[in-house]
Amino acid sequence: MRWWSVANFVSNAGTWMQLTVQNLLVLQITGSAAATGLSMSVQAAPALLISVFGGAAVDRWPRRLTAAVSQALLGTVAFVTALMVALDRLDVTSLMVLAAVTGVIATVDGPACSLLGNDLVPREDVPSAIGVGALVHQAGRLTGAALAGVTVGFLGTAAAYAANGLSFLFVASVIPFLRPVRGAAGHAAEHAAKAKDGGTRDTMSVREGLAFFVRRPRLLALAGVTGVSAVFGRNYQLTLAVLVTGPLAGGAGSFGTVSTVLAVGGIVGAVLGARLRRPSVRVVGALAAAGGLLQVVAGMSPSLAVLLVMVLPMAVVESVSDTAGTAVLQTDPPAHMRGRVLGVWGSIGTVWGLGGPPALGLLMELAGARGALVAGGLIIAGTIGAGHLLRERRTPAPRVSPVANLETAA
Repeated sequence: MRWWSVANFVSNAGTWMQLTVQNLLVLQITGSAAATGLSMSVQAAPALLISVFGGAAVDRWPRRLTAAVSQALLGTVAFVTALMVALDRLDVTSLMVLAAVTGVIATVDGPACSLLGNDLVPREDVPSAIGVGALVHQAGRLTGAALAGVTVGFLGTAAAYAANGLSFLFVASVIPFLRPVRGAAGHAAEHAAKAKDGGTRDTMSVREGLAFFVRRPRLLALAGVTGVSAVFGRNYQLTLAVLVTGPLAGGAGSFGTVSTVLAVGGIVGAVLGARLRRPSVRVVGALAAAGGLLQVVAGMSPSLAVLLVMVLPMAVVESVSDTAGTAVLQTDPPAHMRGRVLGVWGSIGTVWGLGGPPALGLLMELAGARGALVAGGLIIAGTIGAGHLLRERRTPAPRVSPVANLETAA
């Protein structure tokens, strides 16, 4: 698990370095902010359309081999991009194609790597492993964004893509040496599925994954909680940027300070989330509702200092909620179904990712930055609270048999 964490840190740093440079590269080639947004959408679009098939592939194929091959392919795409940049042969069309290819590979790589990390620890430590993964992700994001500027300044844009390619190859080289813990959920289930199906996985269809997700109330509730939070909150890089530079009369430096506090809060939340032993949808909902109320207070902040005080707990609550939700998502389904469930979740999450910012932008146009934060926070807390009350009313009271009543009376 230590080796896997180191490999993921290197990979995350490389990925965020490339993402940062890619946005700058599109702006340099086209001079259009719209084209930059389009490149991000093109890379995310495959997750909307084929994540369910990627998840089914993860359930069907050996997990370590799948993760190693997908990492090597992502590294190859990064090296091809670096070569085209170095030769000055990269245009918008080829960049979009490479971004789409990256998105397709990621539909398999994401669930494969997530579930492989869970196989490296005993079942009871899976929530902690997910928390460690969140911490590594946050640390890699900070490191990659910082290294992007340094790398481009001294070595050029192509070097950033080449560094990302090397980071993928590093992960691929580590995977063959990883050994799943004996008795780990996914490892044990893999052998059980082979024995049951006579060594084949032909019954592992996409339809089964979709049907399982729809029939699972916990997963539907988790999707609802995460969806309302993703649309009306969480997009703090958008809402807080408008709030700081608008009503609070701050500049780019002020927003940079807010972004740093958000990152620190994310790291603190990941550490706290790693200590969760029994995450549940109820915990995720309570944290999301608390985050919504904190967002309301942040929206009414009279000064930048007050906003900074509120931003830290907002980021902490969001990070812990994400860790708890991921733990539920990866441990609730039976092990042989987890790839397909993650595939369904990838498609749902892409809808939120693509639809949330425009919806929030429209809300800000109508109500302003403060109004969007306050209204969004109230919608989050109110929706989750109403859902909880509705569930409590629909849950039947436990029946007590006449024999039990007699025994109690006696």
